[in-house]
Amino acid sequence: MKRLHVHVGVSDLEKSIRYYTALFGSGPTKEESGYAKWMLEEPRVNFAISSRCGEPGVSHLGIQVDSEEELAELRARAEAANAEGLIDEGQTTCCYAQSEKHWSVDPQGVAWEHFLTIGDAEQYGDHGPVELIGEAAGAEQVRTRRAGCGCGCG
Repeated sequence: MKRLHVHVGVSDLEKSIRYYTALFGSGPTKEESGYAKWMLEEPRVNFAISSRCGEPGVSHLGIQVDSEEELAELRARAEAANAEGLIDEGQTTCCYAQSEKHWSVDPQGVAWEHFLTIGDAEQYGDHGPVELIGEAAGAEQVRTRRAGCGCGCG
């Protein structure tokens, strides 16, 4: 099953945690240094905030999957739809999780992350190299944005 992922950069993490806890009617399922995440079932969404993303606001959107087959399906869709390039990040540590992922960029420049979470991690991200696939313009934007924290944000 797929789950929508939304990651928002915030300027005041504690204030934002209080706001989203009240809005969603429950506290974060994960809270780490500079980061909080809600794994909501209604609506089914992985909603994350962090103070590591430079400018406050929506950092990126994404789709989290439960299997390698679903991830391969999303990759094929991204390749078919993406005129702006694709970044294959492969296995990485990001947002206190180990995952397999790739990125695409929509025509407006919005970064989309497609990922399979493999397990938890004790660090936020590893900033490893990524492979640029397709047209350079949009994919280079994702590479530049993710250089800040390893998750595609600022």
